[in-house]
Amino acid sequence: MSFTTSLSHTNRLLDSLPEEERERFLADCETVDLEHGQMLAKPGERISHAFFPIDCLVSLVASLKSGGQLEVSMAGNEEMVGISLMLGSERSSLQAVVQGAGPALRVSSACFLDHLEGSLALEELLRRHLYVLVSQLSQSAACAHFHQLEARLARALLTAHDRTRGDQLRLTHTFLSSMLGVRREGVSVAAKALQRRGLIDYYRGRITVHDRLGLEEASCCCYAADCEIYDQMLR
Repeated sequence: MSFTTSLSHTNRLLDSLPEEERERFLADCETVDLEHGQMLAKPGERISHAFFPIDCLVSLVASLKSGGQLEVSMAGNEEMVGISLMLGSERSSLQAVVQGAGPALRVSSACFLDHLEGSLALEELLRRHLYVLVSQLSQSAACAHFHQLEARLARALLTAHDRTRGDQLRLTHTFLSSMLGVRREGVSVAAKALQRRGLIDYYRGRITVHDRLGLEEASCCCYAADCEIYDQMLR
């Protein structure tokens, strides 16, 4: 992980704060370049920092003692990593691993909690963010039960595309299978179907989105539901 000195973009969640409070919070943040595969949190470990992605993707993964893993949420430039801090938990229940390299804002847990205690606007914003996360988790549970894999993959790719800048996504078979809770072979079949339709190009863990509107049409209704709840609560 390296440090950068200039910041051309910020996190969209923080952009929702009143200007004075946003500037005060940003003054205590440092900009770091996160690397693909970097572990930001492990289950049971103390959370040392909160992260606000700028142009990177962080996967939040639930792990079973039997070895199984399932991605339960994805944090990009509309979210934060470390939301459990506002609930009084200093330890992570999930694994947070970088899936898309890029810059993020980092603030120590102690400093984050100081700002949270002193800012009603920040507290209210993160409460609404938490509500969105819970709603999207519920939507994902229903989606996994009722919808076809190809449509679910389209939804996942749209979610990742929303949280990055540009049309290039670095998402391996292993990650996508964890994200969707299916075998890698199933991911291959679904990805090839989307590729045959000219919506994406998929090669060696790199996905290029060619037809955004077509991908939205291929997705299940859950993607639109995700966007609706976000717009209601955070825009």
